[in-house]
Amino acid sequence: MKTAAACLKGFYLHLSIHGVNPALAEALRVTRLPTRADRRRAMLGHVLHSLPANPLAPAQRVRRHPKMLPEGARDLLLGAVSCARDRMVVTWLADGGFRIGELCGLRLVDLHLREQAACGQCRGPHVHICHREDNANRARAKTKSPWTSQDGTVCGGTVRRVSPAMVHTYFEYITTQYPAQTAHGMLLVSLNGPSRGQPWTTAAARGMLRRAAARVEIGRVVPHAFRHSFATAVLDAAQGNAVIARDAGGWASAVTVEQVYGHVDVHDPVFTAALEQVWGTRP
Repeated sequence: MKTAAACLKGFYLHLSIHGVNPALAEALRVTRLPTRADRRRAMLGHVLHSLPANPLAPAQRVRRHPKMLPEGARDLLLGAVSCARDRMVVTWLADGGFRIGELCGLRLVDLHLREQAACGQCRGPHVHICHREDNANRARAKTKSPWTSQDGTVCGGTVRRVSPAMVHTYFEYITTQYPAQTAHGMLLVSLNGPSRGQPWTTAAARGMLRRAAARVEIGRVVPHAFRHSFATAVLDAAQGNAVIARDAGGWASAVTVEQVYGHVDVHDPVFTAALEQVWGTRP
């Protein structure tokens, strides 16, 4: 679309040379400030003051933070993926704040998606993130919280709450695409090719997200961006309570949450009001 917009702008500018609609051509001769990437690409980029812009080009989706998802990325990715498994991956990354190793390392026995599960550790739907060294896809959880399994019921590990959307996408995936004959018990499996039915690797999950992001033209998307966005959203909803964000995302320390994710949005009304109070300009 950017290429088409550039061609269209060039077409109108060419017509203006012959006296056709000069007012439109003048409106298209706008400039923008150079970005850091522009300065790096250009020879003597440090002396750049402006670059030509194209008002016909589609607006780029911005990120509140370089490590976070672009605005609206979740809905765009859900529309770009092609199967129930991939919709589940996007939803679980967005609503659960999982690390990709945690998500790909989940087994079916780790999922307690009904009320009042037998483990007795959480009344609502939840999952147990357990560190295992013997996963066939080599996916491992980062945290090594102790866990046990008795009579097929997993207890311990890191307990993570599950949203209704996560439960819905799980049942859609299990009832429509999950192979009937699987002995390994892993949650995410490959659906095509010679590895069909085998545990899905973290590299395959990253590739799926990269291709989906390219189809909707939102830039490069990595799984950990979901975790950054999740932490920031929980902090905003909890009014900066790092303990709630720590437990929601499974961090080891609330200090880590405050140091990494506890930044303030400069457009927040509370932030603006505080500055105006200091400046003495608040009515």
